[in-house]
Amino acid sequence: MASQDGDRTVALSRQLVLAHDELRRLIKDLKAGARHRRTGGDSLATHCLAFCSALETHHRGEDDGLFAQLVRERPELAGTITKLVEDHGLISSILTRLAELAQQTAAADGAGPGPGPDEAIGRELDGLAAIMESHFRYEERVIGEALDRTVPAGDWPAPVFRFAGS
Repeated sequence: MASQDGDRTVALSRQLVLAHDELRRLIKDLKAGARHRRTGGDSLATHCLAFCSALETHHRGEDDGLFAQLVRERPELAGTITKLVEDHGLISSILTRLAELAQQTAAADGAGPGPGPDEAIGRELDGLAAIMESHFRYEERVIGEALDRTVPAGDWPAPVFRFAGS
């Protein structure tokens, strides 16, 4: 049984990295769209809001699923997980600001020359990407390592990754 449990936790570690890689790709594409105005305001706003929702959903899934289960199984990780949840709160406030800017961009599209909210979105995305990368690397290293070492008691009774609709 331990082998199956170990395989499952390693699979969870890999799933975490894959989810982060997809979010990295999405923000990279979003930043490129904001910088080069390859998308119109409504499209940029739509993509921005979709990204914000995806990242928030990912973090809620970690907080309520993976992290909650890990704390039950590995209480020594409580301090680390508390820090990661705090990071999620910080990132959430940035996402709120980003969503506001996206709505302003949609409203201001075609409003005339000069700097607009889309430039502010680009700056906000740059900051968010840096914070996300630092957070993801730390999380992958610490949480991934904990998962890869196999969870004591090995019995994860409920799914630990929850996404929209789960």
